Amino acid sequence: MHCSYMDAGRCCSATRIEIPYPEQLATKQRVVSEALGPMEWAPAFPSAEAGFRNKAKMVVAGTVEQPTLGILGPGGLGIDLAACPLHERPVVTAMPVLREMVTRAGLTPYSVPDRRGELKLILVTGSPAGELMIRFVLRSTEALPRLRKHLDWLREKLPNAVVISANLLPTHVALTEGETEIPFTEKQLLTMRTNEIDLLLRPGGFFQTNTAVAAALYRQAAAWASEASPRSVADLYCGVGGFALHLAGPDREVVGVEVSAEAVDGARVAAARRGTSVRFEVGDATAVEHLDADLVVVNPPRRGIGDLAARLDASHARHVLYSSCNPTTLARDLAEMPSLRPVRARLFDMFPHNHHAEVLVLLERAVTKVR
Repeated sequence: MHCSYMDAGRCCSATRIEIPYPEQLATKQRVVSEALGPMEWAPAFPSAEAGFRNKAKMVVAGTVEQPTLGILGPGGLGIDLAACPLHERPVVTAMPVLREMVTRAGLTPYSVPDRRGELKLILVTGSPAGELMIRFVLRSTEALPRLRKHLDWLREKLPNAVVISANLLPTHVALTEGETEIPFTEKQLLTMRTNEIDLLLRPGGFFQTNTAVAAALYRQAAAWASEASPRSVADLYCGVGGFALHLAGPDREVVGVEVSAEAVDGARVAAARRGTSVRFEVGDATAVEHLDADLVVVNPPRRGIGDLAARLDASHARHVLYSSCNPTTLARDLAEMPSLRPVRARLFDMFPHNHHAEVLVLLERAVTKVR
């Protein structure tokens, strides 16, 4: 696959895009299998080569009359990547409209070198049904009246934009969003239908970047869990409840724990709509008291689970499903759980064209602890 932005030297994030995709996948499989050691490996699950990213985090730069949507280059100048071929088509289609919205509403792009301006980023997420969540990350409330004034125009141009909000990030920090969210639409939940299950994403909630590959990841987890037949499941770092809702079943107690209140709110609504008894709690996954469930699911950030590994090793959990986006920290954490033996693994290529890899590992307790 070729990208005009890469060819022009405007973007270098997809560092392996020039390598044929089958070769990329084979290399990732070799690297992760060497890092994690011998176990039963299912065939790697591939991604589409283009149009697979459901979210775009576009830094806004330039001027009100000529804004750029993309990244910052040398000196803090904007590099426009509005037509990035990695984004899903509805996300790409929205970019010219959003660029015009910046001009119409007089939203001054934030200048990083000068520390002046109002609009820092535009965050766009696309659902499998083609609906959009659009969030304007602002420095202050100064531009809110102008955004509201032109909201009808935006919704007319993008009728698939069902969730629109503003986020306030007043400080000069390298963050994507702040703590305050101001809704512009009555609806504030984006439906991410995955394997016939409606997962509900609220602004600020986390969802996997690649919907199709995430669906395969959840299917595999559900299949391995079905074979293990747990009576109780604890889904730690549960996000919007992807694993928990896929692993729910008759006569099975399932609880999800997540630090993000926004994500838990969406998960609870999804569970209620589905009519399932899955329970979701707001809390620190590393400090929970649910480690004696028959099956524990962990899906941590790139830093891994840290001290939680030793607690899991000492728990009564018979199985652990560990979903990791960082094979290095995954290998470290597996070494800290000697009582739990890795028996199966599968690579899911959530992030084509770079070295990142999502791996799902099933661990089984070598000796069942007496309760």
